[in-house]
Amino acid sequence: QVQLVESGGGLVQPGGSLRLSCAASGIMVSISVMGWYRQGPGKERELVGTITSGGSTNYADSVKGRFTISRDNAKNTVYLQMNSLKPEDTAVYYCNIFWGSNYWGQGTQVTVSS
Repeated sequence: QVQLVESGGGLVQPGGSLRLSCAASGIMVSISVMGWYRQGPGKERELVGTITSGGSTNYADSVKGRFTISRDNAKNTVYLQMNSLKPEDTAVYYCNIFWGSNYWGQGTQVTVSS
């Protein structure tokens, strides 16, 4: 059974940083492309960035240069380092992997506010 569990969200001031974690069980995080998505209030879910099985990363223009995706194969965990956070980054953040089926975590809330 595949499970993805996000953690690390919280309240942070504009300009601050957070690191989100996505811990996987039942599947190796390096086996396929993993993505981070977010859904802000009243908005549709959008792609934040991805990391391929080879370790290549891609990011949405809105977060490029501020967010970094990394992976620790030993811990079977993918991370989203978020720096220079803005109020518009406020959202529920989800990790995702597709391997035969689409798997999502439960999400973690990030609120950027002073």
